[in-house]
Amino acid sequence: MTYTQLKSQLLKKEDPFTEIIGQNKVKQQLKSALIASRNLIIVGAPGIGKTTLAKNVHNLLPKDSSFVRIQGSPDLTVEDLLGDIDPIKALKFGPLSKEAFNPGKIFKANNGVLFFDELNRCPEKLQNSLLQVLQEKKATIGSYDVDIDANFIFIATMNPEDSSTEKLSDVLLDRFDIIYMGYPEDIELEKEIVTTKSTKIDAVKVDEKLLTLMTYFVRLLRESPDLEKKPSVRASMGLYERSQANALLKNKKQVDLEDLKEAILSVLAHRIRLKPSVRYLKSTTEFITEEFENVLKSNAAREIKKTSDGP
Repeated sequence: MTYTQLKSQLLKKEDPFTEIIGQNKVKQQLKSALIASRNLIIVGAPGIGKTTLAKNVHNLLPKDSSFVRIQGSPDLTVEDLLGDIDPIKALKFGPLSKEAFNPGKIFKANNGVLFFDELNRCPEKLQNSLLQVLQEKKATIGSYDVDIDANFIFIATMNPEDSSTEKLSDVLLDRFDIIYMGYPEDIELEKEIVTTKSTKIDAVKVDEKLLTLMTYFVRLLRESPDLEKKPSVRASMGLYERSQANALLKNKKQVDLEDLKEAILSVLAHRIRLKPSVRYLKSTTEFITEEFENVLKSNAAREIKKTSDGP
């Protein structure tokens, strides 16, 4: 019934995923997969809107439907996921009774969305426990056969840049369709995300050219061949928010270049990682400082500085 309710919403609206700006190809693939009642894995870097997209799917369902989030972790157990037998209830109702079974998180998502964040951070044993549930909507707990409704939309995520992960088996992957999600397609879309999704300080304005500079710099870092970890959209939002906060602390009504400069290292240094060959030559802070100074030498940046400094 869950997919049936969702399909009518997907066919009714041209863009049902209004919480996500841009990503039209991803949205189209998502609509197609959901209409076909497929289990999904969304693959992409952190901070690009994978969780927001899953919540947007849930918002299309009736208000009383559930949204259950499971955070992938090596510590997550099969019992956390599927549930287990309560020995006291087993004595009272009988060892094979449904009453003796304490459902895990999966079954709490019945008639809703099960969102499994970072599926590939889970151990192999836990991954295997999903196979029967995804195929048969039924779980076997130890020596017990427990039939509990598991009618949910399954959306999982994976971060391809995370090295501390488990390999997903071909058998598990065969039960999913995969959608690849990237960073915002162009700078204008990213600027729109920044101004729409950031926490705003209404008393402090950010000039359009300065907004372009901070967003451009983050996107420039993403394209750098010297980085093995790239800054997410949260980095662009962080520069926007911290620049405003810096200006507010100085009782200014508009952000200038110095306010942005003061935020650069605090926002970006931990969000990037240099390749080993580059780390031998310079620190992360030196790299960011040099890259930003190079950007400021451009003609466009000089115009921005002139505008933001005022007459």
